[in-house]
Amino acid sequence: MNDLSLTILSETADDAVAVERLHERTFGPGRMAKTAYRIREGTGHLRDLSFTARIGTLLVGSVWLTPIRIGETKALLLGPLTVEPPFRSRGIGKRLIDRALANARAKGHRLVVLVGDESYYARCGFRRVPGRKIEMPGPVDPARLLICELAEGGFEGVSGLILPDDEIA
Repeated sequence: MNDLSLTILSETADDAVAVERLHERTFGPGRMAKTAYRIREGTGHLRDLSFTARIGTLLVGSVWLTPIRIGETKALLLGPLTVEPPFRSRGIGKRLIDRALANARAKGHRLVVLVGDESYYARCGFRRVPGRKIEMPGPVDPARLLICELAEGGFEGVSGLILPDDEIA
């Protein structure tokens, strides 16, 4: 795939059905029971910080950012990140994440959290949460709870339970 054939665009309301179908295909019905989905359900993702990847008119990937609070600190929850299986291992997921993080940083956000494999997400600036300072309101492997500071010191003094942020940023 040549770089010119891939387009990363802000998600629009018109993308909702296609993105939901992509989530259904890649994660299945069990996704709704996961803790991160339950948090997203409580507030919804921010379309201006969520993106789609297309090759021509074909939607091949999606990433969402959702407003959360960690104790009293505002942050964002990244995910789901998904790419259609035939298009994986081509850098599409990284490009989606890079765009979402750059836009979040430009809008003044300081911290992003996700649940995922550190070996994959470290190349995008994520690292394991040190010392169990934050926790999810349901079962999550602490080794998979990752943070990315968008501003220097963005994680300083942050601790507590991750909950949806009803005051959408």
